[in-house]
Amino acid sequence: MTEAAAGSDRYWHTQVSAITPETVYIRGYKLDELIGLPFTATTFLMIKGRLPTPQETKVLDAVLTGVLDYGLEKSGTAAARYVVSCNPHVQAGLAAAALSAGDYGLATENTARFIRDTYAEFKDSGETDMDAFAEKVVAKASAEKQRIPGFGHQVFRYTDPRAQILKQIAVEAGLWDEPVQLYEAVHRAFVKLPKREHFPINDVAVLAAITVAMGFTPEESTALAILGTLPGVIAHISEEFASRKVQRLIPPETVHYDVPQRELKEDLAAAGWDSED
Repeated sequence: MTEAAAGSDRYWHTQVSAITPETVYIRGYKLDELIGLPFTATTFLMIKGRLPTPQETKVLDAVLTGVLDYGLEKSGTAAARYVVSCNPHVQAGLAAAALSAGDYGLATENTARFIRDTYAEFKDSGETDMDAFAEKVVAKASAEKQRIPGFGHQVFRYTDPRAQILKQIAVEAGLWDEPVQLYEAVHRAFVKLPKREHFPINDVAVLAAITVAMGFTPEESTALAILGTLPGVIAHISEEFASRKVQRLIPPETVHYDVPQRELKEDLAAAGWDSED
């Protein structure tokens, strides 16, 4: 039996890295030779398993800087600061911020999956008119009350400026391909709906589109988006440590308390409890 065949029967199998007494191999390359390359390039190598071109590195660099910080307005930042005010360790805050990424903030995978799957449906349909197909997609989503991911923003109306910058970088790199062009057609159909004309394609959606075009999976897309926000989270955690506030609480003036005052003995009797129970 060959070594490869014997290895296939083992509990773990990896092509990512290997540690020997002499060195560490990353995707087959010696780590000591990779040190000094741009972090973005080695991130691409780690995830995709091959070295990126300089152009791919530039585009991925734009993706990683596309959402450097969400500010205190986003739950992930607030969660990180609340957590470290009680558990003063940076890794606890980073974990809290990462866990807040989801369907309504930062996570790109739903949009990436929508772009990928909608384009596959378009190609399978045999249709050639993207706009006509997009109208059907929006009509179906509207009838089924399904949310189309990546449209709309809490602050920006009509256009998300960050998304436009990212799009231009992708266009120049030749990564604004048919799947995302169909997604734009879906957006054109979507904004025809009542009270939806001001919804832009947001930055997270463009991040999803670019990562799909670069060959990343939807799940990897979200991981890259989270990775890009970590410098901002670290800055907020450091600021929280410097504030020396301990155990942050929700300010009482921000809460409307509507808790009734009740009599336990009377309610126990009404519920059928005996006084001896």
